[in-house]
Amino acid sequence: MSATEETVVRRGGAREARRAARAAPLPDSLKPVRPGMMGGSYKPLKDADVLKIHNAALDALETIGFADAPQSGIDAMTKVGAKLTDSGRLLFPRALVEDTIANAGRHFVLHGQDPKHDMEPWGSKVYFGTAGAAVSMVDAHTGEYRDSTTQDLYNIARVVDTLEHIHFFQRSVVCRDLALPEEMDFNTTYACVAGTTKHVGASWVAPEHVEQSLKMLHMIAGGEDKWRARPFVSQSNCFVVPPMKFAYDACKCLEVAVHGGMPVLLLSAGQAGATAPASLAAALVQEVAECLAGLVYVNALKPKAPAIFGTWCFVSDLRTGAMSGGSPEQALLSAASAQLSRFYDLTGGTASGMSDAKLPDAQSGYEKAYNHALVGNSGANLIYESAGMLASLLGFSLESLLIDNDIIGAVQRTIRGIEVDDESISLDTMRQVCLEGPGHYLGSDQTLKLMQRDYLYPQIGDRSSPNQWVEQGRPTLLDRASKKLNSILATHYPTHIPAGIDEAIRQQFPVRLPLDAMRPKPVLR
Repeated sequence: MSATEETVVRRGGAREARRAARAAPLPDSLKPVRPGMMGGSYKPLKDADVLKIHNAALDALETIGFADAPQSGIDAMTKVGAKLTDSGRLLFPRALVEDTIANAGRHFVLHGQDPKHDMEPWGSKVYFGTAGAAVSMVDAHTGEYRDSTTQDLYNIARVVDTLEHIHFFQRSVVCRDLALPEEMDFNTTYACVAGTTKHVGASWVAPEHVEQSLKMLHMIAGGEDKWRARPFVSQSNCFVVPPMKFAYDACKCLEVAVHGGMPVLLLSAGQAGATAPASLAAALVQEVAECLAGLVYVNALKPKAPAIFGTWCFVSDLRTGAMSGGSPEQALLSAASAQLSRFYDLTGGTASGMSDAKLPDAQSGYEKAYNHALVGNSGANLIYESAGMLASLLGFSLESLLIDNDIIGAVQRTIRGIEVDDESISLDTMRQVCLEGPGHYLGSDQTLKLMQRDYLYPQIGDRSSPNQWVEQGRPTLLDRASKKLNSILATHYPTHIPAGIDEAIRQQFPVRLPLDAMRPKPVLR
């Protein structure tokens, strides 16, 4: 072999080695985006505005208060300082609320069944997840809406289990194939925890249903002590009926969750112009007051119990009174609610991505993109409803779930921002290219080093040239999403719950998801 041939071989081998290194998965610490990135750069409220809203919320709690608390809640909250009026409303003195805020649980981890999915939702760390109670699945190709089922819920969970930019899974659809509320609640929890190892959120309509699910969760965790050490399911609890009334059944469920070691999302979902004031500022005041009352409730039951400050400020289209989940007002309210939870140094949860579009189309894309960009950059800790939702929470699309994963990834890149340091602005690369090199940066060492670390690439979105697109058969965004979806559904069947434990659960509880629906289908030859 000549010296020239040997040099070519060495260069070719080095090039292939670099390509192989770039193709290898990066550790999370070197990826362009990752769970828990630091937001907070967008602030729709001035600091003085935050204080005004806070003080108005305290005034509302002290002078208006709450109606319809269950007796157990009245007993717990009056014991710590709430006042019951002759008309049956609970009033919350300012000092009580301020003491509760000061002493509330903070910096608690939300665990996954797999520790690699543990989240640290405090400060301005941002995590995206699903949620909702859609009653329909959307056929993205035909536009048909049909009743959602337990199988649909399980399928959504196992797709989320594969998606890098969706960090937790909260129940997204209602199991409308189950008529009994007890079976619906239990199977909702089962389908979620069987479908993903990420942190799960679920909800229940009766306290005994929560107790039943806790028994199952103890079995999966390996015992009640292990569950309490790493609770991997949180309760989404609409403890309040806006405006300013407690929801009896939800409050009883809340009590079981708190005593059972389950984190609780204190969800206030007033709709501006309907169940909350049309003024966006006043809507925030009501949401904050309602969540602060929930915080008093939780801490009266168990001091420092993990509670998520769930200001889900919804919006009405004032022309019709219907909810408008994709509106710019929705983005502003959700971003402002993140500012308020950071003001209290509480783990905050809010909603974004509830498009008014009926299909995963251009409207769905632009509504989700600007909502996520504002809410993510506001530093919201937990962003619910972020993927798959359509028709203002009435419909869910699996194809949209994959498209939204791309949107969330791109938004996370904007949250990361631009790092400016001595290395990033060094003139060495510029000097080499301009004075010694080829006059472009495509093959420079810096470009090759940063192409995976600093640049994010879509999984569904298309960046090919028009000629390449034509050669591929002109696939649409929906075509690409469907192809990826079909591959996931055909191959990804989580097996993290051991077969023996699953069998014991099925013997003891009313599991309605058939085993053959949770296993790969045999290939016919």
